[in-house]
Amino acid sequence: EKFKTLKSEGNDFVKMGKYEEAVNKYSECLELNTDECTVYTNRAFCYLKLCKYEEAKQDCDHVLQKDGSNIKAFYRRALACKGLQVRKKNMTGI
Repeated sequence: EKFKTLKSEGNDFVKMGKYEEAVNKYSECLELNTDECTVYTNRAFCYLKLCKYEEAKQDCDHVLQKDGSNIKAFYRRALACKGLQVRKKNMTGI
């Protein structure tokens, strides 16, 4: 029950564009239940919005280890990898 409440609060924060707060709620959810893939993909979405690409990639990798056909995880991992590549290019000045 607490898990559902936290997840719902996280979703509400996403709708308001408060991604940092949503990450905190989703992280609390994962302390209660680490098997819920949607919480990882939701948190990955927030990390992408916050330009925290490595964290987003890790969440997606975790989901794909459990469910190798999760389309959201594939898509968000691709966005995270793209973000990491862009950041790497910007740092090297190419």
